[in-house]
Amino acid sequence: MFTNDEYVMLSALQHFAFCPRQCALIHIEQAWAENIYTLRGMRVHEKVHEPSDELIEAGIRVERSLSLYSHELGLKGIADVVEFLPDGTAYPVEYKSGSRKVRPADNIQLCAQALCLEEMLNRPVLKGAIFHHKSRRRREVEFERKLRSLTLQTIEKTRLLLAEAKLPSPVNDKRCDDCSLIETCMPHAVNNFTESAKKNNPFAINEP
Repeated sequence: MFTNDEYVMLSALQHFAFCPRQCALIHIEQAWAENIYTLRGMRVHEKVHEPSDELIEAGIRVERSLSLYSHELGLKGIADVVEFLPDGTAYPVEYKSGSRKVRPADNIQLCAQALCLEEMLNRPVLKGAIFHHKSRRRREVEFERKLRSLTLQTIEKTRLLLAEAKLPSPVNDKRCDDCSLIETCMPHAVNNFTESAKKNNPFAINEP
């Protein structure tokens, strides 16, 4: 069993899978900043609570902002939407502001929701979907063995990161271009400082 402090937020998994440093800045340092992408995301999630213009087949029950948990995995969070099919099967739907594009971090977050639902409902959850608001289209995600394994690994790595409370080094790659925390993270400055320190340190050991 996990203590309250050991439970990992579902959103932290998405942040970790995208960038461990971003995850640490948000969930350890409590840092947050807005940019055009986060504002779009907030607006999309607000619209989830409004009457939907999506076509829902008869017999499907829709639950919005559903609280999720897994005591076995030590997870908690909120699902944007969970559709319940006529036979009771759950189908989680995560809303994203961007265009229809496969993003592994989003798939991991959605799969973690499915793992929570399986424990809560005591029945399998085999599929879900990412609703991409920009293209107004769904991208179905199958929770196959490889994705489940990757999600379980991400849960443990995220929990370890949060427990150690250490800030990972910046990645300084194309992910930084869309990150709202780039001014807080300062990937270019930190990397330049690190490289300079190595060059000026007479005791540094050069890797082969």
